[in-house]
Amino acid sequence: MEGSATSSGGVATPGVLLVATLLIAAGFCAMAMLNPSPPSVSEVAVESNAEQDWRPFSVVAPIDTGINVYHDHFISDEVLPDWLLDAFGVTLVCSITTEGTYGERLAADQDACWGQIGSTDIVYFEGTRIIGASPDWTEGDGTPILDDPSDGHGTAVTGAVVNANPDVVIFFVEGFSDAAVLAAAAQPLVDIISTSFGAPGSLPVPGIDDATRVAVVDHGKIHTGAADNSPSPAIQDATAGPPWSIGIAGYAEGEDEQKETMSGSYPDIAADWTQNLPNHQDLDGYHDTSGTSFATPKTAGILSGVLETLRSTVGDAGAGAENGRNGSLVLGLLDDAPYSITNADVRDALNRSAWYPSSSTWDPFSGTNPISPVAPCTQVGWGVVNMSNLEPIIGHLDGTSPLPDRPADVVTCMDTNQQIREAYWGDGSEEETGLVPLQRAAERRW
Repeated sequence: MEGSATSSGGVATPGVLLVATLLIAAGFCAMAMLNPSPPSVSEVAVESNAEQDWRPFSVVAPIDTGINVYHDHFISDEVLPDWLLDAFGVTLVCSITTEGTYGERLAADQDACWGQIGSTDIVYFEGTRIIGASPDWTEGDGTPILDDPSDGHGTAVTGAVVNANPDVVIFFVEGFSDAAVLAAAAQPLVDIISTSFGAPGSLPVPGIDDATRVAVVDHGKIHTGAADNSPSPAIQDATAGPPWSIGIAGYAEGEDEQKETMSGSYPDIAADWTQNLPNHQDLDGYHDTSGTSFATPKTAGILSGVLETLRSTVGDAGAGAENGRNGSLVLGLLDDAPYSITNADVRDALNRSAWYPSSSTWDPFSGTNPISPVAPCTQVGWGVVNMSNLEPIIGHLDGTSPLPDRPADVVTCMDTNQQIREAYWGDGSEEETGLVPLQRAAERRW
């Protein structure tokens, strides 16, 4: 398990700058040894939203091993409205057992829930904000949607999303395939897809890039993709490298706050490497775990919180960029004027909000790499993003506190990053694919 867009103009010569910046980075490294299209959300659904006093919301789709729906981390008294379940095409509602041990609850729900789920089902787990699907599941593959006894990766990944946005609605898809990603892409209400898997060592081979292109270019969603847990460049990684994806590496939180050595280089951003996340076979246990696998969904959760807050501000009762939303992730009125933002706007704000930690905090015994004062973009891209970025991103997008342009050298470095990625993966344009995207922003920003 592994687990960009540019902020403003700038012109560079990709080959020369890439060689120079990677040499600088290397020097600093040495210092540290499913369902077919579901029903759309109609005007009637939006009216139902208001009648049921349902709040503004955002939907994140983690694609991973499975999820422990019984853990306290995911339990909620909130009941998802019927119109929302209809929009997702829910075929089965499981009212999960809330008494007993994990094993006792699982056994109690076997006949009415787990034993009924097939590969074409979309399941709402009542008592949580989780809707799940398992399009890759076949007979004998274990229990669909539920995290595997020997794994736990998907539970931790989803826990990271919820850490950043406790109110998020989860559309969880079990699987590591194009089909799993496309199942999330086909859901109009999904805002963000998060993937934390790929070829070890960021081998330059195709992976899920075709499916994420469909999700982003054709359906207007945001994709957060984990860079490899190695220092290899993220550019050629099929999960983190395509220009329509937000490639995420790791940084060390706390006193050190530097680049994690075993984390992809030259990504879009770096995010929280180590987190305290829920266990997959008990009810209230947690464990500390590290990797880009968890930095990535944490970022997805932050961005979902941005969307949720802005939707509340402008009176947007929907989600996703489809259903007549014309590629807009947020759509409404701000100060009595029409307001909308797209994937491109969110990415621009994300890039502007990122920051470079000072190398003065580096601990030579920490196992991290010091942030270079020269071309830090080759280590952590636009910079670090964590919960401290939430309010600045919102303030930029609602116009209350616009963020400045990044320095010219940073923009040039990341423009070069984008140019290399587009040369390698293509830009997803109509000319390349024969498909017409929902929207294509200027300056190759997704």
